[in-house]
Amino acid sequence: MTHLKTGLSALALLAMSGAAQAADVTLALSSWLPPRHPIVVNAIKPWAKQIEEVTEGRVSVRVLGKPLGSPPSHFDMARDGIADITYGLHSFTQDDRFSGAQLGQFSFLGDDAIGASEAFWTVYTEDLNARAEHDGTHLLGLFVHGPGLLHNNVRKIETPADLSGLKIRVPGGYVAALTEDLGATPLFMSSPEVYEKLSRGVIDGVAFTYEALTAFKLTDDIKYSMTVPGGLYNTSWFLVMDQDKWDEIPQQDQAAIDAISGAAFARLVGQAWNDADLAAEAAITDAGIDLYPAPDAVVDAVRTAAGKHERTWADSLPEGEDGAAALARLRAMTGVETLATQ
Repeated sequence: MTHLKTGLSALALLAMSGAAQAADVTLALSSWLPPRHPIVVNAIKPWAKQIEEVTEGRVSVRVLGKPLGSPPSHFDMARDGIADITYGLHSFTQDDRFSGAQLGQFSFLGDDAIGASEAFWTVYTEDLNARAEHDGTHLLGLFVHGPGLLHNNVRKIETPADLSGLKIRVPGGYVAALTEDLGATPLFMSSPEVYEKLSRGVIDGVAFTYEALTAFKLTDDIKYSMTVPGGLYNTSWFLVMDQDKWDEIPQQDQAAIDAISGAAFARLVGQAWNDADLAAEAAITDAGIDLYPAPDAVVDAVRTAAGKHERTWADSLPEGEDGAAALARLRAMTGVETLATQ
C-alpha cells in the first residue's frame, strides 16, 4: 500500500508539473533592427529578460534573430497574431491610423532621449488617444530616439537654399513634409535600406540620428552632419503585444509586465539611445565628417515650416483632443518649449 501511495503521489506531482508547464507563456518578439544594434542589445533584450524575472519564469520572451516581416509591417504583425510582440516606427505604416503619434515626430522636442521618451509616453497616453490608436494590441511602450540630424555627402547647409534638390531619405511622417518644404526631395525607405541607396548614389543624404550613422555603417558615405537644437525632427516608436496573446497571461503577471513597461521602458530605451548617440558622435568626428550646428537662417526656416505643420496636425485631430496643448506640455516636460517660438 505504501508503494501504491508513493506511486500515486509521484503521478500527482507529474500532473501538477505538466499543468504548470502548460500555464507558462513563451512570447516571440520579431526584431528588425540589426541584432547588435544598441537598442536591441541595451533595451529590447534586457526588457525581455526582466519579463522572465518579474513573472518568476512564468512568461518568457524569445527575441528572434530575424524579423518575421518587413519593418513597415510590424504593427500589423502583432495585431494579426503573426508575432507576439513587435516594435517599430509609427510613420512606417504610411497611413493616418496613428495621427496622435505625430506628437513625437516634430522639430525641437529635446536633446535627451530619456526625457523625450518619458514625455511622449505620458502625453500621448494621457492627453491623446494612444491606446485606441493601437487597437488590437496591448500597448507596452512608446518612445522616441535622440535628436534627428540631417546628413549628406554633397554640401554643407549654410542657407535654406542649400537644401534645394538634395535627395534625402526620410522615415515617413512629418519629416518628409518638412524636408520637402525646405526644398529637398524626400524619399521614404526603412533604415536597413539606406546603406545600399546611399553608397549607390540613389540618395544624397539621410535624416537620421547620430547613432544610425554607425549602426548602419554610413560614415564612409557622409561628409556633412547638421544639428538643430532639440532635433531637426524625431521619430515615434511603439512596442506592442498581440491582444489575444496578452489575454492568455494571468493578471498578476500582466501587472508585473506593465510595471516594467510604459514609462519604465521609456527610460530604459532612452538611456540606450543617449549612450549610443554619445559614442556615435565621437565616431563621426573621428571619421572626418563635418559636424556643425545649423545656421540661424536654417533654424528659422525650420521653425516657420514646423509651425505650419504643427497647426495642420492639431486641427486634424478628433474632437476633444487638443494637439497644441499636448505638444506644449511635451516641450515643457523636456525643457525646450521656447525653441519652437523664438
